[in-house]
Amino acid sequence: MRLTITEECRYLRTPDNRFWVDFGTGYALWARYLAAFDEVRVVARARDVPEIPPNAVRVDGDGVTVAPLPHYLGPQQYLRRLPRIDRAVRRIAADAEAVLLRAPSSIATLMHRHITRRGLAYAMEVIGDPYAVFAPGVIEHPLRPFLRVWSTRNLRRQCRSAVAVSYETKRSLQERYSTRSGALSIGLSSVNLPPAAFVREPRPPRLPAGPVTLVSVGSLEQLYKGIDTLIEAISLLRSSAPPVRHVHIGPGRCQPVLEDLATRLGVRERITFAGLITDVEALRRHLDAADLFVMPSRTEGLPRALIEAMARGLPAIGSRVGGIPELLPPEMLVAPDDPDGLANAIRRALADPDAMAAASRRNLAVAREFAADRLTPRRSEFYRAARDLMAERGPLPQSAAPAVESVQQERRPV
Repeated sequence: MRLTITEECRYLRTPDNRFWVDFGTGYALWARYLAAFDEVRVVARARDVPEIPPNAVRVDGDGVTVAPLPHYLGPQQYLRRLPRIDRAVRRIAADAEAVLLRAPSSIATLMHRHITRRGLAYAMEVIGDPYAVFAPGVIEHPLRPFLRVWSTRNLRRQCRSAVAVSYETKRSLQERYSTRSGALSIGLSSVNLPPAAFVREPRPPRLPAGPVTLVSVGSLEQLYKGIDTLIEAISLLRSSAPPVRHVHIGPGRCQPVLEDLATRLGVRERITFAGLITDVEALRRHLDAADLFVMPSRTEGLPRALIEAMARGLPAIGSRVGGIPELLPPEMLVAPDDPDGLANAIRRALADPDAMAAASRRNLAVAREFAADRLTPRRSEFYRAARDLMAERGPLPQSAAPAVESVQQERRPV
């Protein structure tokens, strides 16, 4: 059986008709599904490029193909090219045997529309929360209120009619996007850490000999990672001893805005923007050199960057959003958009070597739950169960296909 999967990542296609990704996961991600399916077809937008970009990773390979869609960036390009995109999705849906929607995703929404018209059973992987992503203050866009209602409604509807749903979190996504009665539902992270991701031992109690280093990781395309909140917190720690410095790893168009903020607050010399680091060992060296990982996000699913930091035995502070409370204890959590609370939490953590050592032990133990040898069998079992349910159900009766709802009708409290 061939599995068709929708994906939001943007791919690159070279003249030899091979597909690459320069920021994201390549073939290894899609090869996981071959444990249950004979072939995997990934549906994603693709842009033609003349040659392989530096540091790009191959996407297609043995058993994995890509069905390319017209390329677009942002909601406005998507709307302009929607007729072409929709025609391409409809052609792909017409011969689909089994479908898995990775959501939230506008591509998944198009695919859902066409496969439900065919009455085809499908499975899902819910990897994010559009209600949180499009919340006020997270993304600045004139269509944000509409996108929040539209995408939340679509994801709810998709989950309600799927035969099997895997959620990135243990609790938080399930509470907002529940399945119908009788559907297979499981909390199963897509994070898959290899043995080399883990340090052997947690950190011992120690007082820093010099400046302490905070590290954060994440895209700066939008401000939802809350790095502006962290910069404000660092400005409140200027008189702390020992002094605090900050390294952020990750690129994005908001970096100049954050640099200006740091300059205005008088802490620019304390902050390093390290940009994109594609070398895994180099990233781990940055984590190992830091004293505290900080994730002051305004929205999250189950953040891989935090889990990777925890696997290095690195103490961490995060905001009380999304799946972060599933990873960190209450004493290491703060409210989003609260520079004072974040500064106080950092100050308390750095002043208590025993508590930092305890956090290192706990974080390493929690991260081991995401080791590949633990998660791979569970993931393969879910894929096989979803395959069997899709094959068993066959085409859904037309009465089971969800009715089209207007955006204005979706006004339930969340």
